[in-house]
Amino acid sequence: MKALKLNPLSLDTTPDADLEAAWRRLSKEACDPNPFFGPDFLRPFLRAMQDGKVTVHAITDVDGRWLVAAPFKKRRAGLLVPSYASYANEYAPLGLPLLSPQAPPEAITLFLNSLDRESPTTLFPYARLDAATAAALRSVDGWSSLETAPARRAAHDGGERGREQFAEAFRGKRKKELSRLKRRLEDEGPLVLESHYGDDVPEQFERFLDLEKSGWKGKNTSALASHEDTVAFSRQAIAAMAVHKGVRIDSMSVAGKPIAMMVVLTEGNRAFAWKIAYDETYAKFSPGAHLSLYALETNLANEALDGGDSLAVPGHPMIEPLWRGRMDYATLIYAKGAAPNLRQKLTACDIQLEKKLREIARKLLRRGA
Repeated sequence: MKALKLNPLSLDTTPDADLEAAWRRLSKEACDPNPFFGPDFLRPFLRAMQDGKVTVHAITDVDGRWLVAAPFKKRRAGLLVPSYASYANEYAPLGLPLLSPQAPPEAITLFLNSLDRESPTTLFPYARLDAATAAALRSVDGWSSLETAPARRAAHDGGERGREQFAEAFRGKRKKELSRLKRRLEDEGPLVLESHYGDDVPEQFERFLDLEKSGWKGKNTSALASHEDTVAFSRQAIAAMAVHKGVRIDSMSVAGKPIAMMVVLTEGNRAFAWKIAYDETYAKFSPGAHLSLYALETNLANEALDGGDSLAVPGHPMIEPLWRGRMDYATLIYAKGAAPNLRQKLTACDIQLEKKLREIARKLLRRGA
């Protein structure tokens, strides 16, 4: 077995070409794909968002091949408890590290031990519970692990099970109604559902930005184009990912005008529905539902993919009836040293308290609207 060495990489500096190539290779081959932890997405995000110090921790072998890697930041777990957390957020809701299929067990042990030097409590938010990487983390001796804030969001399988899920979603009254709405749309002009790749992506992404900003997200300033930092990082990230075949843009247009668009990130064997937007003047035709089913069909037609993640909030009313698979995830809390179980329980309580306060705040805002 090759000797392992720890390679902590600070994202304050630009890596050389060989280092970035090794990082990208791990991102493409990881056991559990996470497009948000590769260089094409993460570096533009950090440059534009200016969100404090974020450090990529990586384990390499003596030849420089990356075996495990993830970005981390010191932050409060909830309201009070300090922690060192993998850098997942609302734009990147996946928190498991990149793990090479060739990584020996010692690599994940070294990885966790490197994090312990920063904080006695380590978090992995948005961690897919059935992932091989989650299992590898649980197998490390000397660490206590705890799951908190469990949730479930829409997803879909690949292969025969994925086709069964599509058939379950597109049948009966739903199939009849969507087919009727599609015929009504065709009365307004030629209806086209298509996918864009490679060199076409940057131009199509500009159309997506305009479409998203024209709707309710533009009105409440949550569209990507509503702020200089979010539009800057998203343009750079999408362009970089398109060069390496990591993004697809699906669109639905009527008479040449886009009425719904979805940005799909593809990494390894999985697709991720990152962003969707639609023309609200066509809302009665359910363009988002049409496009979500088209994206599902497109994913299933790609034999290199074995599933898709909606990245949507749990219970999303549009996507959940259409993407019939589910992805269970939670925040994983790791601790070692003195009183690890107590620190984990305090951390879990802190996370749950913040979650509860956010829910109360949202309810109050809805009442005041």
